[in-house]
Amino acid sequence: MHFSWELSGSGWATCRIWDGSTKHQDIVSYCTNALADLLKGVTGLYGLHGIQRFSFDLEPAEARWILRRRNSDVHITIRRFPDMSTSFDAPDGKGTLVWTSTRPRTSLAHAVLVAAEKVRRTHGEEGYLRKWGLHAFPTTELETLRHLHLAADDCALQH
Repeated sequence: MHFSWELSGSGWATCRIWDGSTKHQDIVSYCTNALADLLKGVTGLYGLHGIQRFSFDLEPAEARWILRRRNSDVHITIRRFPDMSTSFDAPDGKGTLVWTSTRPRTSLAHAVLVAAEKVRRTHGEEGYLRKWGLHAFPTTELETLRHLHLAADDCALQH
């Protein structure tokens, strides 16, 4: 599992996910606290609720991620809606399926952690805020996910 989050302009990030056979990319707007929402969504996979949802604003489209935990795996579904201002409460099935994959939770969590950490290393927390605009770097969310991942997953990768 590979994941990247790159600040690609003032208030924009390029989000890429690929599982070794299929890839997906979105250009995400700063209108939501997107990186924090991603980290919270993956963190939620360690709790009692087996389904996590979050959305990225693509101005005007919505990219909705649905994460379904199945034992130690996560089924990832990304659906696109044409206008976030009218689709935010729409049922998942109303969106167009654009990407899906099932991967181990440990792989997804590790890939998201590495990508978020790279953003912090590259820009620093102050540089992130300057470049992203509306939201500070999600330090608490990153550290919460790291703690849960290391405590619950048998991850042999370097952290």
